[in-house]
Parts: sequence; structure tokens; C-alpha cells
Amino acid sequence: MLVRRTSRTSLIAALLAAAALALAGCDSGSDSGDNADSAKASGPKVIAPGKPGEAAQTLSAEDAEKHRTEDDSPNSADFAYARMMIKHHSQALEMTGLAPKRAGSTQVKRLAERISAAQQPEISTMKSWLKSNGGEKKDTSGGHAHEAMPGMATEAQLKKLRAAKGKAFDQLFLTLMITHHEGAITMATDVKAQGNNILVEEMADDVIAQQAAEMSRMRQML
Repeated sequence: MLVRRTSRTSLIAALLAAAALALAGCDSGSDSGDNADSAKASGPKVIAPGKPGEAAQTLSAEDAEKHRTEDDSPNSADFAYARMMIKHHSQALEMTGLAPKRAGSTQVKRLAERISAAQQPEISTMKSWLKSNGGEKKDTSGGHAHEAMPGMATEAQLKKLRAAKGKAFDQLFLTLMITHHEGAITMATDVKAQGNNILVEEMADDVIAQQAAEMSRMRQML
């Protein structure tokens, strides 16, 4: 009887020990999950710049994404950029339109064709963006004189370009277009710092990438 009683006691002790281990495992898993949730909630922080005159905010990555999506309304810099770049591109198209009949170099003619093919759709996109955002009714630009926009050719320079032909046209076209592209990149860089609309920022990125590559090519052609 003593042996049986001892065996039964040992069996009960073993079962109790196994149950205790199982409970400990559950508690450990629960703590791990809580810690993971806590870590996920704390996560890396993002500094979100405030609007002009407002302080920056410290947000979680998730909140920063929501904040940017919710705060995508165009500001005055976005509208000004779209209006000015339409005029800026339009002058580039005027210049490239002279190349087929006046350029002496096949390379210059092909370059002018590529510039035209890239900038005409961009003008359409910016006009559509302005219309969608009511920008046509909010134009307080005062017309933006050509001289006020960086890189714009003066009327005297355009007159000289229209009169040039062959190699003289090629050299003047490349010189003026490099300056024109530099101005467009300046405007695009400015709106990336001052604007607030994601689509305008993406358009500015495209201008910077496209025109920087074209500038490099034109400098090699001079």
C-alpha cells in the first residue's frame, strides 16, 4: 500500500509540474505579444515639417503617412509653379519649333524634337491639374513677366535665334536652352521645398530628372 501511495503521489506531482510549465509558457507568449505590440506602437518616429510659421511635429511612420495624405491641399507655391512652368515650357516649344528648318546639326534637330515631345504633355498635365484644383480662378500671379522667371530667353535673344541658321543657330539654341533648363530646375527645386501637393512634387521631380539629363547632353554638343 505504501508503494502504491508513493507512486500515485509521484504521478500527481509530475502532472502538476507539467501543468505549471504549460501555464508559464502561455504567460510568456502573452508578454511577448504585448511587448511586440508595444514596440510596434512606439516604432520609429518621423519629423513632419509644419506649414510656414508652424512648428514641426514628431509622428509615428504610420501617422506621418496619414498626415501627408490628409494635408495634400495645394498652396500658393504649387499654383504659382504650375502657371509659371506652363509659360516656361511654352517658350521652350517656341524655340524647339525653329529647329527643323534652321538647325544645321541633325543632333540638334533630334534633341529639339525630344524636348518638344517631353514638354508638350507636361503642359497638358499642368493645365489639367490647375483646372481640377480651381487654379484658373485663383490666379493672382499678375501675369509673371518672362524676365521674372529664371532661365527665360529675352525677346531680343529670341529674335536673334529666329534669324540664325546653320551652325550659328545650333550654338545659340544650345546656349539658350541650357540656361532655360537651369531655370526650370531652379523652379522645380523651389516648389519641392515650398509646395505642399504630392502631384506637383512628382511633376517637379520629373522636370529635374529629365532636364538635368538633357543639359548634360547639350553641354557635350557645344
